Amino acid sequence: MSLSSDPPKFRVAICGAGIAGLFLAITIGQFAGRDIHIDLYEARDAITTAGAGVGISRRAAEVMVELGLYEKISHISASPPSSSYGRRLRKSDAPNGGFEWFHYISKTLKQGFNMHRQELVDILKQSIPSSCTMHFNKRLTKYEKQPSGSLALYFADDSTSITDILVGADGIHSPVRKTLFETIGPDIIDPSKIRHYSDPYWTGTLVYRSIFPAEKLLKLDPNNVAVKDFVMFCGRGKHIVSYPVSRGTLINVVAYVPDEQKTGIPFEGHWVSAVSQEEVMKAYEDFEPNAKRVLDCFENPSRWALHVLNDLPLFTWDRVALIGDAAHAMTSHLAAGAGQAIEDAFVLGRLLAHPLTTLDNVPTALKAYQDVRLSFTQFVARQSERTPRPMYDFCALGTDRGNEQEEMEILKEKIVDLLESWVNEGEGGAVAEWVKAERQLQEGSYSGRCENSAT
Repeated sequence: MSLSSDPPKFRVAICGAGIAGLFLAITIGQFAGRDIHIDLYEARDAITTAGAGVGISRRAAEVMVELGLYEKISHISASPPSSSYGRRLRKSDAPNGGFEWFHYISKTLKQGFNMHRQELVDILKQSIPSSCTMHFNKRLTKYEKQPSGSLALYFADDSTSITDILVGADGIHSPVRKTLFETIGPDIIDPSKIRHYSDPYWTGTLVYRSIFPAEKLLKLDPNNVAVKDFVMFCGRGKHIVSYPVSRGTLINVVAYVPDEQKTGIPFEGHWVSAVSQEEVMKAYEDFEPNAKRVLDCFENPSRWALHVLNDLPLFTWDRVALIGDAAHAMTSHLAAGAGQAIEDAFVLGRLLAHPLTTLDNVPTALKAYQDVRLSFTQFVARQSERTPRPMYDFCALGTDRGNEQEEMEILKEKIVDLLESWVNEGEGGAVAEWVKAERQLQEGSYSGRCENSAT
């Protein structure tokens, strides 16, 4: 980190002050000091987030260690991370009583931790660097490249701004992504594919969410397995995920009801809406009492229409980059979205802060980010997408109840293989990816002929 009093070497605009945007600002600030001026634009009037649980993987936890945030963040998790990663899976589509199918504990995959999303954001707000200027009520509508190479930003309140580098951390609806693909040129992207890349699509799945005090379930059902453990209540065609957050004082519940026939069909109505307790209970009326008691505790339940992105052919172009949900919004079945956003932010932030990165070779640095992150994030998204129906929702089971036990044992092996695939595909983590990206930057692989340059 430079302590120079010279003017910043360039300006970085980050659209979106969610987890991805905050981690990016913190990473740049920590490793570049005041060498880079950061403008962080947030569409709302404060830094806030949906009150939902978030899973922090071992890979994302490594980033927190590098940024000196691990102790603060792990302190507010449900429990201290241990050397094993465990979850209890139950067969729950039995009104008179389900049973524990198996208890998955990985011997090779180190555990991350689960926490309340707002508590994570509150800690990140405290770590925003002095080189970062916050701008609220700034909803980007589009950007334009100027003859000088800088970027003009246009906001919904009719204000404008100028930056050297733009990072879209603006979520699944990302105006940055939309503008990037609309303006990139037909020689790079087939115009007929623009909406395929810029628009999210509905998976056909509805998700019911709630967070409530653990004490509420403890009083209703003291022996309920969901009081202390990560539990998946599985049944044909749907499942419920429950786990403690906020040092075990709250329980986060996510209940999935998929309909493959509706995949890709435009969802009518609000993607997120408040619903009645009765609607939630009706969706799981054929589930075991343990699961129903968890749903009985729901407070202010909401229903989310689960949308995702198609795989993008690129995350960067010229001086613009996408991170987090703006780049790879995925299903929540592996609880990997936030972790991938954190990894994106760390790798990109380290590259932008690197002493070798100048305004002239920014496209080279952004290309290095893309080369180490694009394929892995899309692997995770594909794994997450293919997980639920054949696995947790028992759609791979036949109709012959006589063979069900044998089929469930085979299904168990497939689930373990899927979860352990993180070890094989993701070995090394974001820190190792950063080292690889730095090597690419140092080698100047694309110097003078950068494929990502607009010149």
